[in-house]
Parts: sequence; C-alpha cells; structure tokens
Amino acid sequence: MTTFNEREQGFEKKFALDQEQEFKAGARRNRLLGQWAAGLMGLAADQVAEYAKAVVKSDFELPGDEDVLRKVFEDLKGAGVAVTEGEVRMKMDELLAQARESVRSGD
Repeated sequence: MTTFNEREQGFEKKFALDQEQEFKAGARRNRLLGQWAAGLMGLAADQVAEYAKAVVKSDFELPGDEDVLRKVFEDLKGAGVAVTEGEVRMKMDELLAQARESVRSGD
C-alpha cells in the first residue's frame, strides 16, 4: 500500500510543480506582451515597465487570457496602432511558448 501512496504523492507534487510553472510562464508572457505593446505604442522607457505591470495585473480580473487580450488590444487601438485581435493573440501564443521555455530552463 505504501507504494501506491508514494506514487500518489509523487503525482501530486508533479501536478503542483506543473501548475506553479504554468502560472509563472503566464505572468512572464504577460510582462513580455506588455513590453511588446508598449514598444508599438511608443511609450517612453520609464513607462514600459509600468505598462507591463498593468498587463500582468489585468490577468487577475477574469479567468483565462481574454482579459489580457482585451486590455492590450484596446490599448493598442486607443493609441492608433493598426493591429488586429488575431495578431495580438498570435503574439500571446508566441510569447507563452518563450516564457514556458524560460521557466523550464530556470531563467
């Protein structure tokens, strides 16, 4: 019976680690997305970090990524940047892949 319990505990630990890494990757993706969008909007260097933080915080409004997508897309539109919602979504996917790799490698 202890072998089963040990396996169960191992799976629980792996699940917890996977969830933690996914959370970190999502937050990192959002920061990178904010930096990308800030660059497109032509924000000054001191404003880039603040905007990236605002994008990270926007992820806590609703479950999922739609709140982040909505914020960045609306901000870009408001700044007169010609970008589609699909382009922002593709950038989010690209940056999430980079962020996952970065978190896995311990950067």
